[in-house]
Amino acid sequence: MVEIKETDDPKVFAVKVSGTLGKEEYDILVPALETRISQQGKINLYWEFENFDGWKPDGLWEDLKFDVQHVTDFDKIAIVGGKKWEQTITQLMKPFTTAEVKYFEHEERDEAREFVGL
Repeated sequence: MVEIKETDDPKVFAVKVSGTLGKEEYDILVPALETRISQQGKINLYWEFENFDGWKPDGLWEDLKFDVQHVTDFDKIAIVGGKKWEQTITQLMKPFTTAEVKYFEHEERDEAREFVGL
């Protein structure tokens, strides 16, 4: 499930994800992100995992396609999670973006929000 959160700053995009992400979730997420990027230029991304189980193969493919197309479109990316593998994913994504990427535990949520300007 993808839940796009409203933000006061149009340069900050916030999303909360749970369960397993497939193409149907990316069909919601990608157009919203691309619209924001086209309107604002580079943006900050707040990405929070809550009871996240990973990606379906078609969701992983959609994620990879998006990442390749938007390497330079983010200034900062905050990833909030609570599982070791989520922290590892954060490290693995760093070579695929020019953004400053940081991982935060759930109890550091306020610091993550501050990092991206929420």
